[in-house]
Amino acid sequence: MRPLPYERRIFLTAFLAGLPGSFVGLLLLWTGDFSSRTDWTVTLVVAGLWLAFAFAAADRVVFPLRTLSNLLSALREGDFSIRARGARADDSLGEVFREANALQATLRQQRLGALEAAALLRKVMEEIDVAIFTFDASARLRLVNRAGERLLNQPTDGLLKRTAGELGLEECLRGESPRTVEMWFPRGSGRWEIHRSSFRQEGMPMDLLVITDVSRALRQEERQAWQRLIRVLGHELNNSLAPIKSVAESLRSIMRRGSNLPEGALPAGQSKASSSDGREDMERGLEIIAARAEALSRFMTAYLRLARLPAPRLQPVDIGVLIRRVAGLETRLPVGLTAGPELTVRADPDQLEQLLINVVRNAVDAALETGGGAGVTWNKKGKYLEVAIEDEGPGLPETTNLFVPFFTTKPNGSGIGLVLSRQIAEAHGGSLSLQNRDPGRGCVARLRIPVA
Repeated sequence: MRPLPYERRIFLTAFLAGLPGSFVGLLLLWTGDFSSRTDWTVTLVVAGLWLAFAFAAADRVVFPLRTLSNLLSALREGDFSIRARGARADDSLGEVFREANALQATLRQQRLGALEAAALLRKVMEEIDVAIFTFDASARLRLVNRAGERLLNQPTDGLLKRTAGELGLEECLRGESPRTVEMWFPRGSGRWEIHRSSFRQEGMPMDLLVITDVSRALRQEERQAWQRLIRVLGHELNNSLAPIKSVAESLRSIMRRGSNLPEGALPAGQSKASSSDGREDMERGLEIIAARAEALSRFMTAYLRLARLPAPRLQPVDIGVLIRRVAGLETRLPVGLTAGPELTVRADPDQLEQLLINVVRNAVDAALETGGGAGVTWNKKGKYLEVAIEDEGPGLPETTNLFVPFFTTKPNGSGIGLVLSRQIAEAHGGSLSLQNRDPGRGCVARLRIPVA
């Protein structure tokens, strides 16, 4: 037997609520001393009012439920323009309507946020210069951006719902991620970085494939590196060749004047002393040429040393012993030591010692300019050893070019000390930084390398 609908049950409940009173009243009426006309008239009135109030009571219960049902249906369809009226705070039905209106406002804000986020995501996917593909569980393409269209040289309509094998992307969906591979695409060949991940959309598993062209970035970095190298080499070569050219021209003029004279003769008005001065000028000129050539040779040697830094040969190194030995090598100024914990690191002792010698020497050079001091301390911070080399020198006027190759503020500096030191630190999985002390005068160099 099927249950009665909710509306009929409400009506039946209201009808049964009036049954006892109506039955007793009509019983008294029909058993009393009244005329039959009165009996029937009152009976009809009572029965009419009884049914009318039952229908009204059922309608008062069902109507708000229908209103709430329409509101929820509108929310389900995404229509947030409908609101429940009569949401009073002093009755239970009003509280229900108030909560429904609050839910409508919340869902409206969330819907707007989702639409804005989706619009932003679509805009980013359209403008980003990275190919993005989305494949379903059967490896069929479901989403592609403009960069993906350019990569495959086809419009979206010709790509969607095609399999990865048909698009030539099947290999990209296999293997480790991320990885860099050499591949050919309709756009061209080159080196590509492949990123692959999984997600779910509407409960279905999906694969996200991101393909980035790294060849262009590598070519750009390579071109910039060559430009910087040529600029540095050109600057140093010009600095050496310009005076050599000038001195060579002067020497050629002197030789021409001497070659026009007869053997054993001197020009009028020129004494043996002036001839001796000419020889001295030639000697000084040759000394200048030799000095500039030697400086150029030192520069090229320094560059080769910087470019050919070998890989570190790691072995256990007692950091306390190493720092004390390096500090003892400096004889111009006593280097203060603040001993830290006795630690052992895995490092190349020769390279690490060269790094510390370079930094300590710079600290002593700075301290001698102002008559201050220099000191070294070390400590363990997490999984890293941190060595701090401080000085009381004039500090750093600027830090932009500190690690630029061949940039130096010292008259006889090569400009590779700090660059070489940082390369050594990074080769050991660490870092080297240099900054002004705060508070205090001077600067501090911080070396961080992993602890064994």
